[in-house]
Amino acid sequence: MDVSPLSLASLTFACAFGGALLGSYIRSFLPPTHLSKDSLDVMRLGMGLVATMTALLLGLVTASARSTFDTQDAALRTSAANILTLDRLLARYGPETKPTRELIRQAVEFRIQTIWPADGSRGTGLSQTVPAPALEEMERQILELTPTTDAQRWYKAEALKLGEEVMKTRWRILGAQGGTVPVVFLIVVIAWLTVKFGSFGLYTQPNASLIAILILAALSVAAAIFLILELDGPFDGFIKVSSGPFRFALANLGL
Repeated sequence: MDVSPLSLASLTFACAFGGALLGSYIRSFLPPTHLSKDSLDVMRLGMGLVATMTALLLGLVTASARSTFDTQDAALRTSAANILTLDRLLARYGPETKPTRELIRQAVEFRIQTIWPADGSRGTGLSQTVPAPALEEMERQILELTPTTDAQRWYKAEALKLGEEVMKTRWRILGAQGGTVPVVFLIVVIAWLTVKFGSFGLYTQPNASLIAILILAALSVAAAIFLILELDGPFDGFIKVSSGPFRFALANLGL
């Protein structure tokens, strides 16, 4: 999704609170019969249904976004473990694997710098990390090894398996980069929230306390949308998967 989570959260707040203001404005033009107790009771029942559906959708999508975040985090940890194990296998193979091990170190350093910059900035995300040619070059160098002992043949075979796993994990992670929150869902939820907040303005005359509560409520739902979108993009934004596994791998590469 090209639009940032913060922008969509701001839009959600504007629509929700704007809906409440619009409801208050419409109330001033409605005849008393439209604001009778029976009419308001029916409106509350209808808006209660909208609120229930909105809460249900938000809960389901929050769970889905959290699942995406956890899955990507697990994949990243697996990738870091495979990279470290691959380095150990190549080290045991012999000194001729030093260029390949250096290539692995450079790839890990590049990934850390692009996803988790040292200056604390947002980073460029996973799409810019570890180009496929670098991984293919690593695999090519392993294939060109000429083992002379049974031990070296075993190390080479295992290194090729792990190298393939590293590439598969990378493609799995990249394949899930599009996120799981569809744009249609966001449009529907924001529309429902606007209608629900609009009904708040119809129920009673506006006052300072009511406006303050509506602002807090609008901020709360905007924060929920922001968190969902942040969890849905675990390699971008303010909420990211931990860099710990890759930093640990980098600290132990080449030993």
